[in-house]
Amino acid sequence: MRLSTKGRYAVMAMTDLARRQDEAEGRAVALAEIAARQQISLSYLEQLFARLRRKGLVVSTRGPGGGYRLALSPAQTRISDIVLAVDEPLRATRCGLSKTGAGKGAPKGCMAGGAKCLTHELWEEMGRQIHGYLASVSVADVLAGNLSSREKAAA
Repeated sequence: MRLSTKGRYAVMAMTDLARRQDEAEGRAVALAEIAARQQISLSYLEQLFARLRRKGLVVSTRGPGGGYRLALSPAQTRISDIVLAVDEPLRATRCGLSKTGAGKGAPKGCMAGGAKCLTHELWEEMGRQIHGYLASVSVADVLAGNLSSREKAAA
């Protein structure tokens, strides 16, 4: 499964925000600074941070010295929450949801007539595993570089 730029950039920006916020003793961090450091378009970051703010992951401050701060501590901010906040589904199947009729919102298989393919359960479980992993990792883990040791501990 490939994560799109929306999810990757949101995680990069939130991690940068956490590091700079800590260095600035909790003061708000301007998106222009994050955009320059991470080499991400400012207008793209503004769109992502609007979604992150609506989901309660960041708080904004207006005016001189304004910018963004994490709403929760880096240890409480899960990578999965960031990815989901920018509307990145963590699905690995090509199946969708029914959009019409009595089955509206019901799972729809990827085959003709809505049937599930033979490998559906494999991809579905892989999606759950990816979500579980991202839910187990916090921004603090990323900043501390605690990712390779997590893999060794799980093995």
